[in-house]
Amino acid sequence: MSTLARPQLRRTGQARTAYLLLWAFLLLNLLIVELMLARPNTPAHNTLTTIGRVLGLHLGFALALQLLLISRLPFLDRRLGFDKLAGWHRWTGFTIFWLVVLHPTFVLLGYSQPGRIPILSEIPTLARQMPVLLGMIAAGLVGVIAVTSVRVARRRLPYEVWHAIHLLVYVVVVLGVVHQVYEGSAFKTNNFTQAYWWGLWAFAIGALLTGRLILPLIRNARHRLRVAAVIAESPDVVSVHVTGRELHKLHARAGQFFLWRFPGHNPWWQVNPWSLSAAPDGHSLRLTAKGIGTTSAGLRDLPVGTRVFAEGPYGAFTATGRTRSDTLLIAGGIGVTPIRALLEDETLDGDIVVLYRVRTSADAVLLGELRNLAHLRGARLQLLTGRTAEGNQPFSPGHLQALVPDITERDVYVCGPAAMTDAVLRSLRELRVPARQRHAEVFRLAG
Repeated sequence: MSTLARPQLRRTGQARTAYLLLWAFLLLNLLIVELMLARPNTPAHNTLTTIGRVLGLHLGFALALQLLLISRLPFLDRRLGFDKLAGWHRWTGFTIFWLVVLHPTFVLLGYSQPGRIPILSEIPTLARQMPVLLGMIAAGLVGVIAVTSVRVARRRLPYEVWHAIHLLVYVVVVLGVVHQVYEGSAFKTNNFTQAYWWGLWAFAIGALLTGRLILPLIRNARHRLRVAAVIAESPDVVSVHVTGRELHKLHARAGQFFLWRFPGHNPWWQVNPWSLSAAPDGHSLRLTAKGIGTTSAGLRDLPVGTRVFAEGPYGAFTATGRTRSDTLLIAGGIGVTPIRALLEDETLDGDIVVLYRVRTSADAVLLGELRNLAHLRGARLQLLTGRTAEGNQPFSPGHLQALVPDITERDVYVCGPAAMTDAVLRSLRELRVPARQRHAEVFRLAG
């Protein structure tokens, strides 16, 4: 067995184990929820309120699961990566939204049915009960989060605004827990139910606090990150070099990203996911960003010595995920940053092809560095320019296969705008590139 095959078999086994544990956690907890409903201590008023109670219990579990997905547990992140976790996050969010719509709807229908009271007339009556009012407020906040998560709205909102709105999920969880505890009927359905819910919430909130607060505070206190240099790469792109103590203990790898904050220069709540644009060497880190939002546009004004607070490293978009000896790297726009870092990673051996998609050659950030690295590594670099049109679709299945005839025998890494990444992944599926050979970096779960 080759030296590449052994670690990749181990990696594949680790990912499979993570999936199995995630599914086991999901199915086991759903089974427990169903058992709660089998013999309730307090019968529901009628069939409609029974359905409302069923939906409410599943809503409580879905909220706890969502907390686990956004807690950035290293066990899941290192084995599955953010692109896979983003899929779980998206479907869990979709489920939460519909449960939030249906749970109160059936409860209201159940209470209005006996007296044939209009359903809207029941809302003020139930709202006089504080636990119910808190649940209504939480439902409204979920609606706001859902609306701003729609792709059309997401494209129009600056990342900083979108991120600030999504911080409301913590308010939703607090209100949801209080509603569940004091409303009572769902929280104490069976004798063991209360212990189960307290245990589940303690686990989910504990994981969140550990991954999002405790570990980042410990790491930043140890490494004491500071801005060492700020380099303009183009009129709207800037690279920030960061130094600190014992950076080799971060165990960062090319292709990973951090969540970056610059206290004193930007408000604490402004955080952005930026990939490393150079392979980490244990002495410094480099990020490269395009000035799109408030934070990224202000990077060029960062004074040297500015304190840096970084969470990470995150992501499984690394050479350790390879299953084949040869590699295809595909970048689009500023998505070139992790691709450039991967090209520098010496563990990425074998034959390497790099496809870099930009509108014009002037938009090709870090092109000079890519050319130098390609020359040193013996890699083939191809710049793909022009507007996407009927006659210019470089990532269609036919064009991809023409550019890289042995594409099915390579691991493929892709990072770029969402539309481009989706198009590449669709083509890879049509070309029957196995799923284990497809690697994509997305930031839908970050922040």
